[in-house]
Amino acid sequence: MARVLIVEDQKKLLASLQRGLQEEGYEVISAVTGEEGYYQATTAEVDLVVLDVMLPKRNGFQVLGDLRQRGFAKPVLMLTARDGVDDKVLGLDAGADDYLVKPFAFAELLARIRALLRRDMAARELVLRADNLEVNLVGRRVVRGGEDIELTRREFELLEYLVRHKNATVTRDMIGRDVWKESTGNLTNVIDVYIKALRKKIERPDSRQLIQTVRGVGYVLRDEA
Repeated sequence: MARVLIVEDQKKLLASLQRGLQEEGYEVISAVTGEEGYYQATTAEVDLVVLDVMLPKRNGFQVLGDLRQRGFAKPVLMLTARDGVDDKVLGLDAGADDYLVKPFAFAELLARIRALLRRDMAARELVLRADNLEVNLVGRRVVRGGEDIELTRREFELLEYLVRHKNATVTRDMIGRDVWKESTGNLTNVIDVYIKALRKKIERPDSRQLIQTVRGVGYVLRDEA
């Protein structure tokens, strides 16, 4: 089930879109401000963002630009009330994947969402990389510096999550929710144990340390010196 984030400050339209997408089988989360939308996109696992241009405090162009600069690669469909070429150019230059002008037919929105999700699935990387580490998602094979590394299923899922979010701090709450699929609760110590085991397997004395602790927050896998 694909998870869609809708960032729209018109609450009536937001409720309508959320209800319609849920009826079509999508999981939907929402935000009514640019700040909230940016937070949701960078902390929740989403497959696509529907992003309004005219948002309070932080408009859609700013949110999109900041997301792309951070490395957010999921499809973004922009919504605007203005059918101007300049707006479309701004959106596309900021990293938008598609553009839809209000008012629009819900059927068209659905078609565009399906197309973007298909495109994203086709383009999704089969091998994730960070420094000299490679994570093959098809063969579930992990290699660092040419050396194969044997991981358990959970260790592999945890490493995949860290590499997908490389250079961004992930909290234990995020790991519990997105890897273990449950609230952190009593998982804090379990997550720390798995991180320790993962470090023991992938870190090398002759290579730069990849998994770093962000004290009081969580962890970050760094792909830069």
